[in-house]
Amino acid sequence: MAVIDDVRALLGIKDEDSKLNVIITLTENRLKTLIGQKEVPGELEYIVTEVSIARFNRIGSEGLSGHTVEGEALTFKDNDFDQYADDIQAWRDAQSDQDKGRIRFL
Repeated sequence: MAVIDDVRALLGIKDEDSKLNVIITLTENRLKTLIGQKEVPGELEYIVTEVSIARFNRIGSEGLSGHTVEGEALTFKDNDFDQYADDIQAWRDAQSDQDKGRIRFL
């Protein structure tokens, strides 16, 4: 199942939504930058799905760092990828282990 289908299913959206496509594209681009790759590897697609859902749910509240109304408090993190830092590092470590013993000519 593609990321867009996973996100739609988890959000309960049946129709094509261009907002989702933009959010997913931006999330993929940010993750590719973080891992230094041209494509998001299959092992890390779940990060794109989960971060895209979080970003979709925040539409209209971007940049909110705190809000309290009658006991209900909303606070958003500055970096959506913080909670996945360990997973991203583990993926990087696995990649560097695979590169050991290889010679690269640049």
